[in-house]
Amino acid sequence: MLRIPTPTYDANAQSGGKNLGDLPEWDLTDLYPSDDAAELKRDLDWLEEACRSFATDYDGKLADLTAEEFLTAIHRHEKIENIAGRIMSYAGLRYYQLTTDAKRAKFLSDHQEKITNYTTPLVFFTLELNRIDDATVDALFDANADLARYKPAIRRIRAMKPYQLSDEMEKFLHDMGVVGDAWERLFDETIAGLEFEVDGEPLNIEGTLNLLTEQDRSTREAAARELAAVFAENIKIFARVHNTQAKEKEVMDRWRGMPTAQTGRHLSNDVEPEVVEALRNAVVAAYPKLSHRYYELKRKWLGLDVMQVWDRNAPLPMEATRIVNWDEAEQTVMNAYSEFDTRMGEIAKPFFTKGWIDAAVKPGKAPGAFAHPTVTDVHPYVMLNYLGKPRDVMTLAHELGHGVHQVLAAEQGEMLASTPLTLAETASVFGEMLTFRRMLDNAKDDAEKKVLLAGKVEDMINTVVRQIAFYDFECKLHEARRGGELTPDDINALWMSVQAESLGPAFEFMEGYETFWAYIPHFVHSPFYVYAYAFGDGLVNALYAVYEENPDGFQDKYFDMLKAGGSKHHKELLAPFGLDASDPKFWDKGLSMISGFIDELEAMEG
Repeated sequence: MLRIPTPTYDANAQSGGKNLGDLPEWDLTDLYPSDDAAELKRDLDWLEEACRSFATDYDGKLADLTAEEFLTAIHRHEKIENIAGRIMSYAGLRYYQLTTDAKRAKFLSDHQEKITNYTTPLVFFTLELNRIDDATVDALFDANADLARYKPAIRRIRAMKPYQLSDEMEKFLHDMGVVGDAWERLFDETIAGLEFEVDGEPLNIEGTLNLLTEQDRSTREAAARELAAVFAENIKIFARVHNTQAKEKEVMDRWRGMPTAQTGRHLSNDVEPEVVEALRNAVVAAYPKLSHRYYELKRKWLGLDVMQVWDRNAPLPMEATRIVNWDEAEQTVMNAYSEFDTRMGEIAKPFFTKGWIDAAVKPGKAPGAFAHPTVTDVHPYVMLNYLGKPRDVMTLAHELGHGVHQVLAAEQGEMLASTPLTLAETASVFGEMLTFRRMLDNAKDDAEKKVLLAGKVEDMINTVVRQIAFYDFECKLHEARRGGELTPDDINALWMSVQAESLGPAFEFMEGYETFWAYIPHFVHSPFYVYAYAFGDGLVNALYAVYEENPDGFQDKYFDMLKAGGSKHHKELLAPFGLDASDPKFWDKGLSMISGFIDELEAMEG
């Protein structure tokens, strides 16, 4: 039941540039003044005693509690979640700033182990809760309205009831969690420590991925081939990490009796398997009218007989190469947010002024981008690797959307603020859409409009098509691992089996591209996370269509949805907008918006 907040990663973050202005850095003192602060020791001591006394007071006694006593137990457990989350947020954020620093890695590892040890006595809480019969739980809710507010969180916990093991086994698995964390850290440290060289310039992975968006084709090719070469040198490590993580998951799922490798993710996302399957099938069926059609257009724009993988994120020939400095990026996103609703701008402003964003690319810093919710009485932190590409502005808009969402949901408290991944992408993708629409409205001519439209289509393809292809790859990977150890070549073959299908006939694939699964963090940190991006994009496209059709009162309903955090199921959240994600036609609405943008681009071709 104890949930340590984790970063919400952006799958598409890539960047590059110079002369960017004064890039902000995190000020972590809102969590703790320093790594040896008295406040940190105080909280660790408090946590150890609080976990011990909680177990003493409630272990074996939950079924006999009154509604008021049960509410007190919930509040005490939330306080434990809060303190543990604060400690781990601080340790984790320091580590992400410099993953190659042994002291920071040790600090994180030591605190993970301490908190795992302290919280082991709490494992009983979920187990006992799930042994109480439904009628008793319902009677408790009926007896106390304040307790009934926690019904959604309790319902999600009790959804695990069929897959629960013995008390002793659950405590064992809880203690073993730090071993899985160590494999994640091996992946993070390996990725952050990779060294690349393109045209004589030493680069980390962020800088090298960024070159795939350069105007010069030979630079893009050189970067792609260098990525392939370095991944190949390290492929045994990445294969070992994936084999171990997938096997660990298979053992867990088998012991718990979960019917599929995806079941655990669907449960944590509070989404029905058939809804995810409908999303996946709708996207795969739409490959020809989305990615295949768009990349054929792009092939013509680039004047190529066939595209290579290093052309996928290439700028268009008519696109001016320009660096967006930090002040302009901030102004662009803040204006888009504030024009939608001044409240949104007010919530976003402190991220820029109070050290809640860490923007610069630095050696050893974790790659990609994320928003970390920390705990409900502090505030989120946003990490970027900002190097000034227009796409980086969209990444800023995306992560700031997460941040706004997390701020608004915090009033729900620790148990209810956390949003399932499928809904966690709502505000981030909506923030991107607001920023894109503002930039499109301000386009000075058709050429600029075309570049913006094409960029948005590419982002949507990356968010929807690419992520569903990732999901299919993971499904194949976990299924194949059940049959035994996978060699790097085995994993490479699974990767390539989904790439051609999703990207279409406009592409050829260079030798070495088969290793590009190696750097995707989601496969290691959060198996099957990736479909949430497609879910969020489809949901936001449908939401935005409602906003355009009937803007009156939309903002208030939208803010209510974000404030709800994890306190409502997706059906409840979408009902005020007249939307239903369980309707298979729902996904066609979202995909039609992407298809419509491609229609516009084709029309511009005359």
